Amino acid sequence: MRYLMMQKAGGAEPDAKLYADMAAFVEELTASGVLLATGGLDPAGFRMTSAGDEITVTDGPFTEAKEAIGGFALIEVRSKEEAIELGRRFRKIVGDGESMIHQVYGP
Repeated sequence: MRYLMMQKAGGAEPDAKLYADMAAFVEELTASGVLLATGGLDPAGFRMTSAGDEITVTDGPFTEAKEAIGGFALIEVRSKEEAIELGRRFRKIVGDGESMIHQVYGP
């Protein structure tokens, strides 16, 4: 089962301990084959909408900074419970904030 874990952008600047803890966590997940991809996201982005044959592209940002998605991890686990446990471990490392986890369907 694949899950997309998304982290809302935080206001606090990460310190050396956070970087070290996250590096160890990412290394562990990579070595175990659970982590498929990870990265940070441009807070501005752009939106595409379509109506009939017309496609419109609008530059962002669209949300307040505290609502923007700051990063993601794509994981492959055996169950929803395993995804939740990895999410809990992540939240303990990064501290206060909000994450969203969605199951990814398809190949």
